[in-house]
Amino acid sequence: MKIPFPVKIYFAALVLRLIPVLLTMNLGIGLDDMFQYDMLARSLAAGNGFRWYAQDDLKLLEPYVDFDLSTATGYDPKYGLYTSFRAPLYPAFLALVYSISGLEFSRFFAARLAQVILLGAPLAPLTYLTARQFFGNEDDLAEKSARLSAWIVACYPMLLVYPLGLGTENLFFVLLLCSVLFLLRSLEDSSALNLLLSGFFLALTALTRSVILPFVGLAILYFLYLHRSRALLVALSFALLIAPWVVRNSILHHKLTGIETSMGYNLYLGYHPDGNGSFIFGPSLDLLTIMDDSERDAVGTQRALEFIRAQPERVLPLALNRLGFFFGLEKRVLMYFYSNNILGYIPLPGLLLTAAILLLPLVFVSIFAVLGGVVLRHTPQLDVFTLLLVAYVAPHVLILAEDRFHLALIPVMAIWAAYAFTLIKEREYKENTNGRVLLIASVLIFFFLLNWGLELNRDADKISAILGPNGNQSHFSY
Repeated sequence: MKIPFPVKIYFAALVLRLIPVLLTMNLGIGLDDMFQYDMLARSLAAGNGFRWYAQDDLKLLEPYVDFDLSTATGYDPKYGLYTSFRAPLYPAFLALVYSISGLEFSRFFAARLAQVILLGAPLAPLTYLTARQFFGNEDDLAEKSARLSAWIVACYPMLLVYPLGLGTENLFFVLLLCSVLFLLRSLEDSSALNLLLSGFFLALTALTRSVILPFVGLAILYFLYLHRSRALLVALSFALLIAPWVVRNSILHHKLTGIETSMGYNLYLGYHPDGNGSFIFGPSLDLLTIMDDSERDAVGTQRALEFIRAQPERVLPLALNRLGFFFGLEKRVLMYFYSNNILGYIPLPGLLLTAAILLLPLVFVSIFAVLGGVVLRHTPQLDVFTLLLVAYVAPHVLILAEDRFHLALIPVMAIWAAYAFTLIKEREYKENTNGRVLLIASVLIFFFLLNWGLELNRDADKISAILGPNGNQSHFSY
């Protein structure tokens, strides 16, 4: 019996992702986001609702944040405070895991194991299926490109270790790819089922990270253009699924409230005078003292607008900074964990090898993705990918960006990169290109290389410290 390729690539991706999880069975959690998701999940698993910062959790965080309980309406020391700051789906996923594993320290290993099996490994076969749907034909070139793209995602180093963290991206990556897959299927077969499933997965994606909402809006408009009123099925299933949470948050704050109330906080960080458009540790604590989510959101938005009015000349440079951060080298996590001695001391040759393994894949995937993207013929499938690229990057450029945010686009980039590599290998690339296309590709690749060069130069002092004999005790903030 011949094993289908999606099954084989799933198990290959699974084995690769199990290795770091099994090697870190006793690893705890170390970032504020992870503590917040863990708090919410424990509250849900215990049947106490979507709450955080119970008294026991506050005691753990008091050395870092001076919480103002006077701003917390309806605070219960035993159960904590109802919140709308975070989107609900990822904490709900963790809560499901905790309800099976229990709430002991072993819950972290159980969560990582679940993320690998249910979220991380499926990315590879989903990439294959999405690639086949994207190319829309049965020729050998499409099959080779689809398989290679799946292998890229299966082996991509940062995606191998990402399930070690308790972060929304683990769920977001797979739901976003499912959304794109069913949108592509709806282009070929606009059945009610495909359109409803497109809206269903878009809603689940938004309930994980609402930053995807601009893409949802553009995708619905595009499908209305293609399929007219039939595309309203996408909007209907999307609206029906997110409505209960929007109603819940609106009741909580006595006014119309969206999926999450973190926009003001992110704007505050993104335009802070001491910031550069990315996450900065010091100011990141400023608004956390405000316990009421609606008040924090309003204050953050107001302060961000004040920052912009005071220094409007910073808006464009900050946007360019964020674009650079978004497509930056994936070194921030390594620098944080190594400099805080979480990984222990690594001899220089091993440290350089680790850095190369983590950083170089983005370089190769980006360059080949450009080479593949510029030779693709215009199709509705390409329109969907382009809308995703623009609508997902734009909010980060306008608000806040980190290098980890581009990981959601790696499957799409892998499909384009695999296509270029396959064309070159089959010696068909020249037949699909011309001087104008090569010029566009050269310019884009130049800007990628320039961005990475400027990034390494900007962080030269930190890199030098980390490569030194006491680099694992440099203690850099995230």
